[in-house]
Parts: sequence; structure tokens; C-alpha cells
Amino acid sequence: MSGTLSIVATPIGNMEDMTFRAVRILTEADAIACEDTRVTVKILERYKLPHKPLISLHHHSPETKIKEVIDAIRGGQNIAYVTDAGTPGMNDPGGKLVERAFEAGVTIVPIPGPSVLTAAISSCGFPMEHFAYIGFLPHKKGRSTIIREIAQREEATIFLESTHRIEKALDELTAALEPSRKIYIGRELTKKFETHLRGTAEEVRGLLKEGSIKGEFVVVVGPR
Repeated sequence: MSGTLSIVATPIGNMEDMTFRAVRILTEADAIACEDTRVTVKILERYKLPHKPLISLHHHSPETKIKEVIDAIRGGQNIAYVTDAGTPGMNDPGGKLVERAFEAGVTIVPIPGPSVLTAAISSCGFPMEHFAYIGFLPHKKGRSTIIREIAQREEATIFLESTHRIEKALDELTAALEPSRKIYIGRELTKKFETHLRGTAEEVRGLLKEGSIKGEFVVVVGPR
């Protein structure tokens, strides 16, 4: 009998956000595939979970590593897959793993939970029936083109940005967007110094400079 691949969401900051189901699945799993074994060990220790064999699976892992996970499941093992934070499948190798699992006929079970995407949607205050999620903006090549596309898009756009480029992103949005168009920024969501800012790109840029630009950012450009 083939085992199961469980896609397990873990906290994006606040460690109280782990679900009861996620704790049970990690406890019962035969092994855990993870983006960074050092981070996953801390999660297991935080919840006093039994240590399991950890399989490193990240962006630079070869295809053979994914095959190793799939073969283990087909051999009867129940494998849980986690990333460093949040819901797998967003900007991590989870999508490729799930694709291979489908091809192999493996049973896939999502274990939903924390996600920076849904956290931003719930707190931005924009109509979000339709939106585009584009991950991280490119550092250089194609960046200006994407900013123009965001400005021309009718629906909302969500993207992620680092502490090193958030000011640049706000400068670019201020120049590209209609002056009255609103944006939202969530900084360090669910963490101790969580911050929510909302207004025009120019207003948010000013507010951010009054506070701190350190941390991880999610940006929502509201619909036109």
C-alpha cells in the first residue's frame, strides 16, 4: 500500500498559529521533507514533537531528491512536507514535489494553516474577489515592466518584497500608479512588531520611513 504526502502549513511568525491537525500529522509522519532541516528541528522542539528523519528539499535540490521522497511514499511511508514558514507551494519547491506526486499516483492531503497571502488578503481592506499574486519582484531584469503591468491591471496585485528593496518598490509604485490609487503593506505579519500600513503609495512610503523598514513585507496594490 502506498503512503500519503501531506502538505503541512507552519507558522509564518507567531508560533501559536500551528494547528492541532498539523501537530498530529507531523507526529504521525514516518519522515518529514523540509526546506531547511535546521528550521524544521526548531518547530519540532517548540511543540515537543518526536524527532523524525528529515529529508532536505529546497530550490537547489536535484530531481533525484524529489524521486527519493516519492519512492518512499510509494513504498508505504507517510511523508509530511513543510517549508520554513507558511503554506507550501508559494515560492518554494513544493509545487514540483506535488506535481511529481500526481504523476506517480500518490495520495496528496493538504493541511491548511498560516499563509502570508491570506493574512494580507484579510487585512488589506480591498475588494479581493479577483487578484494576481506574483511572488517576489525580480531584482533587476524585467522589474520595471512588471511595475507597469501592476499599474495597468484592473484587479489587485499582491507581491512580496525584502527589507533591502521595499523602499525601491515604493518609489517605483509612487511613480507608476495613479496618485489616488491605494496600496497596503504588511510588515512582519503575526510577529511581535507586526505593522499594517494603508494609503496611497506616497503616503505609505512616508509612513514607513517614520517607522522601521526591517523585516519581511507583503504588498497589496488595490484595484483601480
